[in-house]
Parts: sequence; C-alpha cells; structure tokens
Amino acid sequence: MQLNFDKVQGFTVPVKLHKLLNRELAKVETPEQDLNALTFNFRDPSYSAERGGYHPVELRMEKHNDQWQFIYMTDFSYSGGQYPELEREIDVCFETKRVFSLFSGWHNHCDGKALVKLFISNFIDYQTTNAYQTTINFR
Repeated sequence: MQLNFDKVQGFTVPVKLHKLLNRELAKVETPEQDLNALTFNFRDPSYSAERGGYHPVELRMEKHNDQWQFIYMTDFSYSGGQYPELEREIDVCFETKRVFSLFSGWHNHCDGKALVKLFISNFIDYQTTNAYQTTINFR
C-alpha cells in the first residue's frame, strides 16, 4: 500500500515525512478492506519520566477522495511532580490550522508555523536514527 498525500494541508508537510510514513507502512501487512483512517504511533521503548528519552508521537491521517490528509500530530511528554503522566506537549491540528504547546497554549496558523516546522523536522531526524518503534492502527 502506498499513500497518496493531499499536498494542500493546514500546515506545510515536508516530502521527507511522506516518504517516512510510506516506508513505515511498507513494513507491515495492511488489511484487505478499504481503509479510511491510519494512526501511526512512534514510541521509544526506554522513554520514562526518570530517564527521559524520545517523546512518543502519534500521527492520524484520514482518506478523502483517494488522498490521505493529516488530521493531527501530537508529541507527548511526562509531566507532573511525584506522579508524572503522559500529557500532550505539542499538538498540531491540521484541520483547524492551530498548534498547541504545553508551555504557551494555542497558536494560530501564522504564529504556529515555525513550531510545526521545527517539531516535524526534529521528529524526522529522530526517526531516521531508529529512535522509535512504530505501530500502525488501521480503520
């Protein structure tokens, strides 16, 4: 299965990310039925609140008119004192063209573009060093 991406999204998505997702998808067996949604989960198995590591990232895509569109891309990190929990640190909502940052709240499209670019660029770099194990959920 090869994903055909909608090139017009709420935020610019580099071709490197398209290629990365297609490579990850090629590694798994895809269901026979028509798919309408994919959720990629990227996890560093050694990541913990105590030791740190690479933050988990989740990316959701949905199919519209034979093209795959990005819905959201979220970076999670441990937060909290004695009993830390995973919370979203960066949340890119492609549909509403808004970005959430744990440290500064919601940003509009204009204000969030630099953060999105940095987030995606860093994620691609981490994934190319095999920092993550990937799972894909099909719908």
